[in-house]
Amino acid sequence: MKISEEEVRHVAKLARLGLSDKEVGRLSSQLSAVFEYMEILEEVDVTGVKETSQVTGLENVKEVDEVGVWKVGAGLVGADGVSVVVGGEELLKCSELPVESKQILVKAAITKK
Repeated sequence: MKISEEEVRHVAKLARLGLSDKEVGRLSSQLSAVFEYMEILEEVDVTGVKETSQVTGLENVKEVDEVGVWKVGAGLVGADGVSVVVGGEELLKCSELPVESKQILVKAAITKK
């Protein structure tokens, strides 16, 4: 199936993409090659083949988020064998980093140029 340059320009306009004439020509030939390959795949008899999105058998692991109080074990607090319940304020006080609006300030991972 041949995708014309006019069709590429039309789709680009709908998607609000500004494409140069060179890009339009390249995309026209690339999309044509993709659709030609899809036509070849349509010839394959898949009768009786079960649909699948992946073949590894892996599944997403999901856990329910639970809001609660964070408990620090005795080994981390002291040797008296007593677990201590620590609130957010106490945890913020433990930080060596600056705290602002009940949040620990960290160095930016992404910056603007």
